[in-house]
Amino acid sequence: MAILGSILKKGIIFSKLRLREESFPEVKQYRELKKLLSTSKNTKFGKKFRFSEILGSGEKDYKKLYKAFKENVPIYNYNKIFEEWWHLAMEGERDVCYPGQIKYFALSSGTSEAASKHIPLTKDLMDGIKRVAMRQVKSLSNYDLPDKVFTKGILMLGGSTELNKFGHYFEGDLSGIQASKIPFWFQRFYKPGKTIAKNKDWNKKLEEITLNARKWDIGFVVGVPAWIQLMMEDIIRYYKVKNIHEVWPNLEVFVHGGVSFDPYKKSFEKLLGKPLTYIETYLASEGFIAFQTEPGKKGMTLMLDNGLFYEFVPFTENNFTESGDLVENPETLMIDEIEEEKEYALLLNTNAGTWRYLIGDVIRFTDKAHAEIVITGRTKHFLSLCGEHLSVDNMNKGIKLVAEELNININEFAVVGVPYATLFAHKWFLGVEDIALNLPEKKLASLLDEKLKELNDDYKTERNSALKEILVHLLPVSLFYKWMKLKGKEGGQNKFPRVMKKKQLEEWEAFLEAEGFSLK
Repeated sequence: MAILGSILKKGIIFSKLRLREESFPEVKQYRELKKLLSTSKNTKFGKKFRFSEILGSGEKDYKKLYKAFKENVPIYNYNKIFEEWWHLAMEGERDVCYPGQIKYFALSSGTSEAASKHIPLTKDLMDGIKRVAMRQVKSLSNYDLPDKVFTKGILMLGGSTELNKFGHYFEGDLSGIQASKIPFWFQRFYKPGKTIAKNKDWNKKLEEITLNARKWDIGFVVGVPAWIQLMMEDIIRYYKVKNIHEVWPNLEVFVHGGVSFDPYKKSFEKLLGKPLTYIETYLASEGFIAFQTEPGKKGMTLMLDNGLFYEFVPFTENNFTESGDLVENPETLMIDEIEEEKEYALLLNTNAGTWRYLIGDVIRFTDKAHAEIVITGRTKHFLSLCGEHLSVDNMNKGIKLVAEELNININEFAVVGVPYATLFAHKWFLGVEDIALNLPEKKLASLLDEKLKELNDDYKTERNSALKEILVHLLPVSLFYKWMKLKGKEGGQNKFPRVMKKKQLEEWEAFLEAEGFSLK
């Protein structure tokens, strides 16, 4: 097996070198836009917005092509594109936004706050996801991994592969849809296997994984940090061991995405017997957008030649309202027009019929030449009651610094802006282990406040004017997961919302009071 591992590793290195291609990012993106427009010109969407004319106006000039494209095609959020177009595909119509009939829809809500969205999936899009997954496998040659890990199992903790059938289409979690289509050659590596992966009951799925854990030789785990951590805690508890490496001694890599790993890292590493290699990915229901290609990289590399065309909206007050909605006619840019270290909301055009679609994520370029990005938050998950412009990235870093200074674990958190006297306050809910529940909440509030002032000058300014108070409530982290379960958002790709709105806050506080936690 060690020889096999060495052969596989060398094969990965060889194929990576053979397939390496250098090109300017804007050239790759121009080709993708042309391809998407050409493929979809005879769809109902393509005819309405004159894709053939757009193609003719920019045959050899990507600037002209993009100018014609954005002048003719409107920007969409989910509700608008579903009500005007995607519902027709769900009803069985062909050639709506992309050629053919849509046979799969991914269910996606992003956080526990919203009803599920139905995102169309096509064979072209799913084939593209597979291609990026193979690129990611090839990138493993950049990491200093032992040969033997390439022969070990890959545990992918996602949604159920048992899909719901509605007439002509199936629906389910993207991770479940992808796992249901795993190629035969990969099945010998894939865990928890088809039978367990079908289970729709999250707790029963975890029980079955725990019962079978010692039978598997796992080298990689893939999933959302919170659920992977809960799974490992269950396994450690069941087998009465000190750490996960006593069950899986060859575990080397954790591939994570969906949410910042920073708040989880400290408590996660307490479950390990040796360090892991961490690889971040950006896989959304709309497509495989980016992944970390090398250790030590600040950002993830955008996939520029795989059926996705990106547009970037500067995340400023000129383009977004205080509630995080786009204004009419916002400024949009192609990849060669962006600047490093500035924040942009992402618009997606894909080979599944997604057009100028505001996905909701906010990103920042760390390396323009190599198209490397980090996710800094969500368009609606930031706080700016009075100009403090506090991003989820600021929040994650602030929470991490507090946890490190106090030597505690803060695995989950949420924050909301509230009226305070005649001005404003931020109210934080921090999910901690039982041992930290008795810490003085005012001390944590003061420390978190200081860290956020260091991270964000606008926040620091407003703390001297309209933002009058910082309030903290310490809660058992288990309550966050119980809330997710009650909302039907347990496991898979689901995440707890970092910023709460009014209705959601009311439900959350009612839940906490019912659980016996007074917020006075």
